[in-house]
Amino acid sequence: MINLTNISKRYGRQILFVETSFQLNPGEKVGLVGPNGSGKTTVFRLIVAEEGPDDGSVSVPKRTTIGYFRQDISEMSGRSVLDEAIAGSGNLGELHHELQDLELAMGDPDRADDMDKILERFGEVLDAYQSQGGYDLEAKARMVLEGLGFTADQVAADAGELSGGWKMRIGMARVLLARPDVLLMDEPTNHLDIESILWLEKFIKDYQGAVLLTCHDKDFMNRVVSRIVDIDGGDFISYTGDYDHYLRQRAVAEANREASYARQQAMLAKERRFVERFASHVAKAAQVQSRVKKLEKIELVEPPRRRKIVEFQYAAPPRSGDDVVELQGISKAYGSHVVYDDFNLKIRRLERWCVLGRNGAGKTTLLKLVAEKLVPDAGTVKLGANLKIGYFAQQSLEQLDPDLTVFDQLQMAYPTEGRGVLCNLLGAFQFCGDDIDKRTRSLSGGEKSRLVLARMLFDPPNFLILDEPTNHLDLETKEMLVTALKDFEGTMLFVSHDRTFLRGLSNRVLELRPGDEAMGLAPESPLVYEGTYSEFVRRTGGEAAGVHR
Repeated sequence: MINLTNISKRYGRQILFVETSFQLNPGEKVGLVGPNGSGKTTVFRLIVAEEGPDDGSVSVPKRTTIGYFRQDISEMSGRSVLDEAIAGSGNLGELHHELQDLELAMGDPDRADDMDKILERFGEVLDAYQSQGGYDLEAKARMVLEGLGFTADQVAADAGELSGGWKMRIGMARVLLARPDVLLMDEPTNHLDIESILWLEKFIKDYQGAVLLTCHDKDFMNRVVSRIVDIDGGDFISYTGDYDHYLRQRAVAEANREASYARQQAMLAKERRFVERFASHVAKAAQVQSRVKKLEKIELVEPPRRRKIVEFQYAAPPRSGDDVVELQGISKAYGSHVVYDDFNLKIRRLERWCVLGRNGAGKTTLLKLVAEKLVPDAGTVKLGANLKIGYFAQQSLEQLDPDLTVFDQLQMAYPTEGRGVLCNLLGAFQFCGDDIDKRTRSLSGGEKSRLVLARMLFDPPNFLILDEPTNHLDLETKEMLVTALKDFEGTMLFVSHDRTFLRGLSNRVLELRPGDEAMGLAPESPLVYEGTYSEFVRRTGGEAAGVHR
């Protein structure tokens, strides 16, 4: 369907692709992977012709429709969420809004002289709209928006009043509603909670068109893709299977490359020793010349490229008391919306609580109450002895000084530490080379998250309170963070939509079960499960609040 043939692409001195090819077939679900800066987003831009290759060609069949979900989203205001979703959903969305405009025009007395043309156009648009299933469009839009986490009230609200993360969901709804032949999705799970991620998994698995996506959620990749294309050193390398299978195949391929390289190096060393030893021996002259010619003709095996992942080793935190925090009779409401009513919870040392619950259930509110960033309407929050709290929230990113470099941020926090120690820490969080000299104002959301986590964990607290710490983190950094925190000798309370993080770290589960005012459902008591997230899923059959496998 789509062919990138012998393409090369560079930006200044940075070489992304070198005479490499890739094909996306009809109905295929493909995951695109590679280190940061390897050119994943550039592949999408080449396909939609926003950029062209320096050499080679990009071929897209005529009449192939392409939907592209990207991380930058246009401004939205003046329309409801529903209308914004429909407006950008392709030809059918354009017909939908033209019908609305024509209906207004037909009722406008100032346009009476144009009424014949307006009626004629209305008939044409209506026929096209009906033939393409337009009257199902609003119902489909509501279904998609609900799947992406919008409540009925939000669907009717002005899209311009929403946060950037919710506007990203509207952008995704537009692309999904259009149902193009090819879906290009650049990090679709970044702004989604676990309930919406599970819905999107099912949507893409059932989708009839081709899908090419990048994603930092390993579970999502494993469930939706049947092939992985790895951008490795300027080449597209294809692996059949899901993400886990790709990791195994890549490890085998790398081991084989290393073995081939080692064998050839040993053989070359042996031949060169012979040449050096007998170069001046007349009796061996013929043999020496033969081996020199042999060495000249050998096609050298390239040394294997290794993706360097620096392991992070942190100091042991100070020991806290056995009782870390106790919430007694907590009540909290926002206006008429009651989040907690007589809520009790006790957290003890070395427990690792993951908090589940759909949007509005009170996950972030709970973390703020425990971190003393929010005061309950009633009840008490009692913190234990000798606590050193580390609180990570998205607002933490705003506390970074925009004028300081990445390295200066750490040096300011730890002025007595040597440059080498701090550079090793930054390397573990994927800041390499010139990255450490970047100004904070130029960092992406993911880079800021990594910097805040590095600064927090270098001198670790004994009670970590983490609100979506994995947002925007790439797969390698997530794996590193899970590995580092597995041996953490402290207590954790965290919210995450990443199931690798949930499985890897939790030993207690709290599922918040609020009611649904629109449906007249009363809230249920929170479910406390004294076991890991994996055990919780096996016992309840649910990976998230109200979502079953």
